[in-house]
Amino acid sequence: MRHRVLPLLAVSLLGLGLAACNDGNARTEARAAEGDARAVVVETVRFRSRTSERSFVGSVRPRIESDLGFRVAGKIAERLVQQGERIARGQPLAKLDPTDLQLQKEQAEAELAAAQINLTAGEAQDKRSLDLRRAGWATQATVDQQLARTADARGRVDRAKRALDLAVNQLAYTTLISDVDGLVTATLAEPGQVVTAGTPVIRVARAGEREAVVAVPEALIERVRTGQATVSLWSNADKRYGAKLREFAASADTATRTFQARFTIQDADDGVVIGMTATVTVGEPASARVARLPISALYSEGRGPSVFVVDQATGGLTLKPVTVEGYDSRDVLISGGLADGDKVVALGVHKLDAGQRVRVVDTRN
Repeated sequence: MRHRVLPLLAVSLLGLGLAACNDGNARTEARAAEGDARAVVVETVRFRSRTSERSFVGSVRPRIESDLGFRVAGKIAERLVQQGERIARGQPLAKLDPTDLQLQKEQAEAELAAAQINLTAGEAQDKRSLDLRRAGWATQATVDQQLARTADARGRVDRAKRALDLAVNQLAYTTLISDVDGLVTATLAEPGQVVTAGTPVIRVARAGEREAVVAVPEALIERVRTGQATVSLWSNADKRYGAKLREFAASADTATRTFQARFTIQDADDGVVIGMTATVTVGEPASARVARLPISALYSEGRGPSVFVVDQATGGLTLKPVTVEGYDSRDVLISGGLADGDKVVALGVHKLDAGQRVRVVDTRN
């Protein structure tokens, strides 16, 4: 009996060992198959309108900014505005000491009064001379001399009137008046300072248009002149204003070799403040729709550019030829050969073969 049991036990143990070996081989083959699938990084194809943009950083400036000064010389007695203050047309900005010009005005008034007295006396003498000439007691030459003296007196009166008008105007010029609505951007002189006629005292930016002033490199001149521009502010980067090129410098700056461009900011609101940092973005007009992919996604075997497209369901690879529209920085612009939503291998394409199984480890889009 004992001899019969031992062979049966040996057969059973052998069967269990074979079954365990088969299960281990199956698991090993599964792990090997999984290990053969190469890990790849993919990029999702998205077709969009080709819009190549370039940005330039500058500042917000007024379209017209003027330095205002007195039209006569003198000592500044008072400055009536501060930097950053809004002013209105006709508002006084500063005053000179009017003492000397007041004296000149009084002198002109006295000269006019004397000239008028002299003219009145001359006209009375004219009447007497004519009466004497009719009575035969005076010659015509005497009458002519008297008439000439009266004419000279009349000219003195006219000159005295002009001198008085000039003195009145100069006295009025001792008050610097704003001739526009605007904003004081700088105060260039202080009370007590003696200035000559025309010396800048107050800098005023006119109310109205605001501009973004930027420096443009020589290589981008044509793009800036023909492109579509927008302006954004660092204080509110999410909001964009329409912009139009108003002025482009005729020559380059001698130090930077760049050209100054001034863009009118359209529909500028109170948030656009003079001196703010502005970014002018210039883009080309919309063209054909293209997909942007990394240059590293291109694969070539001498028959033109291609890319590897991943079938995520099976992990299979398909090599598809593509049409390259152009290059922009580190991107290649694809205009044909792919469909929107395709998954394209972005890195390591030179180590892949068509038909090879892969697994996606990272999807960027």
